[in-house]
Amino acid sequence: MSKANQVYIAVIGAGGVGRHFLTQCSHLLPRYPHASVVLISRSNRSLRVPSFNHTLSLSTWEQDLSASDSPALSPSDILEFLSPAPGKCVFVDNTCNQDVAASYPSFLKKGISIVTPNKKAFSSDLGLWQLILESSDRGNAQGGLVYHESSVGAGLPIISTLRDLVDTGDEIQRIEGVFSGTMSFLFNNFAPVEGKGGKWSDDVTKAKNAGYTEPDPRDDLNGADVARKLVILARIVGLQIESINSFPVQSLIPKELEQCESGDEFLEKLPTYDGDMEKVKTEAEGKGKVVRFVGSIDMASKQVKVGLEEFDKGHPIAGLKGSDNIISFYTKRYGSNPLVIQGAG
Repeated sequence: MSKANQVYIAVIGAGGVGRHFLTQCSHLLPRYPHASVVLISRSNRSLRVPSFNHTLSLSTWEQDLSASDSPALSPSDILEFLSPAPGKCVFVDNTCNQDVAASYPSFLKKGISIVTPNKKAFSSDLGLWQLILESSDRGNAQGGLVYHESSVGAGLPIISTLRDLVDTGDEIQRIEGVFSGTMSFLFNNFAPVEGKGGKWSDDVTKAKNAGYTEPDPRDDLNGADVARKLVILARIVGLQIESINSFPVQSLIPKELEQCESGDEFLEKLPTYDGDMEKVKTEAEGKGKVVRFVGSIDMASKQVKVGLEEFDKGHPIAGLKGSDNIISFYTKRYGSNPLVIQGAG
């Protein structure tokens, strides 16, 4: 096979997400002999092939990387390494690093495609978003492709569905949903449709112990993760949102606990404020409703917001189970019945 048809994959970030990605590659790439992983870099070291005639072993990469004495590579180092490749290149960013995100235009202008779950590239500075689009195949016939499906909804086809709607001429009117598996798990336990539920602090601790939250739960409870996802979707449908500070984002962190020095200290003091969330739940129950943490985009008013909303118990958002996400696209084409995507997020 001609080397021009080869695809060379460079991976930065080999922790939790990166490890799962490389495991997927080990199962998938034997079906695609024209694709090979040629570089893996993590925070303290790197591994790369001596020439593009070689490929890294995906069965021993963890041992090989641990044994490597090559330092970690910066995005510019990786770009320099890939530039002379005789075929197509893909840069896979498994980090949440802003500096790596800022390097995307440089890769795209060289025709190197990007695959990433890194939300920061698409939800931080509006200028970076625009530069990424201009540098990619959407703005430049020679630019690389950009795929960031998992930056919203994890494995759910949220971004691809929205792009298909927009690209085929549908008119997006409103987007609404539960965009966080963490928040879904919390409120499905704290305020279930059948009533009762547990104490807020107990459910936050349960979510942390089950691995649903970040090591410091405040990184989920501040609403920023959901806000970033809303920025991405809003920009895709044409709203020029500057940042997550451009619209209301409700934080569920008591002000008195914002300055706790650790997540453990936060969880230790959180029970003192259970009454605040219990009041929110009780008020909704008094109306025959449940409370959920949602995000929404309204195109008519150009408003984006993130926070608590009350829903009738028969509403699809109220009936979620486990840590499921649900996103509804209200469009001209679909009328009063939205296109709904639901599943593990």
